[in-house]
Amino acid sequence: MDHHLNYTGKSDYEIEWTPFSLTHVEFPKGDFFGKVLAISSLMPMALICGFITLILFRRDLHTITFFIGLLINEGFNMILKYTIREARPLQREINYTEFGMPSSHSQLMWYFAAYSVYFALFRLHRYPGKGISSHLHKVGIILAVVATALFVTYSRIYLMYHTWAQVSWGAFVGCVFATFWFVMTETVFTPKFQEISSWTVCEYLLIKDTTLIPNVMWFEYANARQETKNRTRKFIKSQ
Repeated sequence: MDHHLNYTGKSDYEIEWTPFSLTHVEFPKGDFFGKVLAISSLMPMALICGFITLILFRRDLHTITFFIGLLINEGFNMILKYTIREARPLQREINYTEFGMPSSHSQLMWYFAAYSVYFALFRLHRYPGKGISSHLHKVGIILAVVATALFVTYSRIYLMYHTWAQVSWGAFVGCVFATFWFVMTETVFTPKFQEISSWTVCEYLLIKDTTLIPNVMWFEYANARQETKNRTRKFIKSQ
């Protein structure tokens, strides 16, 4: 019986399939906690999708810079992996196709968590709001991002995809790079945002700098509300 030959010249039954490790994750059958941890391992993909969505709809230079840092952090992780070339733990029969040192999940999550903590500590003070509610807001952000990073990091140990050393070094590198990138953003990039936003390409793509606006959400809400009122009056008068 003849089998269909694909572009490799092999039949469909001779092809060796390789999982896409960024999304492929397994957990012990019947282990509910393991299933929850496996789902949490998809958080890096959720963050990337969230960034892309936020950039498309908000088009803010600081968000774009934050995301660029995340991409550079991932590229740095790949360089480290293929330089160190340390295998993943062989605690179960899996044919790993990637190296494990440092953990990319851990490095990405701790980059995001550390940068968010710096943002909450050093940027949110520019926003209006005083008293205990303002402090609770900051504490809530910090606890949420740190807890999420810890949960995803532990999932890589529990599901036997990495060793403690691999996730620990991933967390360390992610935090160090987040520190470097936040300092660069605050001291080098942010002062140039106003100039960059005036570039022709940025004006065409509606990319803007909202650094000096105290509360962007309130600003957009108030302006949209006022514009709606103005247009409603014009519409009524034209009738």
